[in-house]
Amino acid sequence: MTDRSPRRRPRPRRTARTADPHELYELSVQDPESDVRIIDRVFRKERGRTPLSVREDFCGTAWFCAEWVKSHPRRTAIGLDLDPEPLRWGRDHHLKKLGEGRRRVTLRRADVLRAGGPKVDVAVAFNFSYCIFVERERLRAYFQSVRRSLVDDGVFLLDIHGGPEAFEETVDETSIDGFTYLWDQRSVDPLTHQTERRIHFHFPDGSRLRDVFRYRWRVWTMPELRDLLQEVGFVRTDIYWEGYDKNGDGNGVYRKVTKVDNDASWIAYIVAWR
Repeated sequence: MTDRSPRRRPRPRRTARTADPHELYELSVQDPESDVRIIDRVFRKERGRTPLSVREDFCGTAWFCAEWVKSHPRRTAIGLDLDPEPLRWGRDHHLKKLGEGRRRVTLRRADVLRAGGPKVDVAVAFNFSYCIFVERERLRAYFQSVRRSLVDDGVFLLDIHGGPEAFEETVDETSIDGFTYLWDQRSVDPLTHQTERRIHFHFPDGSRLRDVFRYRWRVWTMPELRDLLQEVGFVRTDIYWEGYDKNGDGNGVYRKVTKVDNDASWIAYIVAWR
């Protein structure tokens, strides 16, 4: 008798030749579903309503935009990025899967300093993307642009990495779904806090993708960012700090804090209220 039950095909092993860099990046550093949940929780508690519109700056493949519109039938998203290639990838891999929700996402190749467009409930700059602004006045101008893009009771969220390890030269390796993600931190200039970060991927067959993504950044500190946000007119900034599991690793749960220990490495959200 022939077995006609469906069988799951084994997933081909990734190699440097077959892997998709954008997929690897998303699997390694992004968690847009969690970002949406945090925004929902924080905004509803503070404003007493559901946030519906979002602008994602430095959106890359716009995975966050796609998850945002999937989470509510009335939600809209605007994604901005200067690089047309990840925008094309996002349209092919995320927007095409949204059905009618695709009409509620607008992706634009645009400079976040001069983007314009309709005002939104929420603006986000995740994955430390704003660190490309290494001069204080440039970052200040960006924060001013974000504030202008928000409705009167809007909010701006950005993430930040800090702690002593953020200033060290190191390579952090993480095994993820059949490949290894490497976060390569180069030395930090003590006079300017400018640095270079790189992302590499290694595969079980020994093949490698080196310098797939490279960033020339400034390591901004929490007080610097909060001072700038206040200077441009945000009325308050709150800090949401990641908790830890029993092994001392981040547990993905972020809670509002006013005092914390300076751990060796930490990630937090800054929530700036218009």
